[in-house]
Amino acid sequence: MSAHTATAQTTTATSADIVRQVGVISAVTFMLIAAVIGVGAFGGTRVQDVQDDALSATGSYLAPASQAFSIWSVIYVLMVAYAVWQALPSQRADARQRVLGWWIAATAVLNGLWLVAAQFTTLPLTVLVIVLLLVTLGWTFHLAVQNPPRGVRQALFTDITVGLHLGWVALATVANSSAWLTQIVPAEWGQAADAVGIAVLVVVALVGVGIAIASGGRVAPGLAMGWGLVWIGVGRAVDEPESMPIAIAAWIAAAVVVLVPIIVTATRFARNRA
Repeated sequence: MSAHTATAQTTTATSADIVRQVGVISAVTFMLIAAVIGVGAFGGTRVQDVQDDALSATGSYLAPASQAFSIWSVIYVLMVAYAVWQALPSQRADARQRVLGWWIAATAVLNGLWLVAAQFTTLPLTVLVIVLLLVTLGWTFHLAVQNPPRGVRQALFTDITVGLHLGWVALATVANSSAWLTQIVPAEWGQAADAVGIAVLVVVALVGVGIAIASGGRVAPGLAMGWGLVWIGVGRAVDEPESMPIAIAAWIAAAVVVLVPIIVTATRFARNRA
């Protein structure tokens, strides 16, 4: 078995497996504590209100409407479910958990660190952390694709969890970067906002297509990206800063990133049946 490929169930547990299980639980716990602070509990400031409102739904032309962020509830529930499931004795010596466990833990830590950075540091640092999170999620998802799940539970607790996280963070990286750039570019650049916004959304759609093709049609990343893109469209259609061209481009991009993985999966299924 290679370092990055799990091909069979391992039956002999080691102390390193227990350390990994505890590490995952600790990482997810840290993420949850940061999330609670991020919603304004314990006297903290809500994320959308920090950084001079740069991260709010009206902070840039590529900020999704506030309803979009409800997807975090789904991601957090799945991350907690994964942490509990991977801690079961049956998963302790699982070869796939040995490949993915620490990487998923790293994504949880970086997720929490982004919230810490948003609360207590600077906007450029939030961009750095979310880019690191995106890269880590991309690699974790790649490992999940290279090591196909055995059964529904593995697919749900690992692949769908990581896939949704990846898809949303891919879009959140764009929104976060846009918020930062909006704060530092000259005001007159706003005249080119429509053109730049549409160009960025084209790139986002291409990234979604690339993920779908590279993963053999995994739908979770596209669903999360599509969700965020729909709400970017809503935000630009009904809220400030208003831009109907960007709204339409976002809705088209949403359709692309959702439909392409379905088409890839259907094509593969038809080819296998032929």
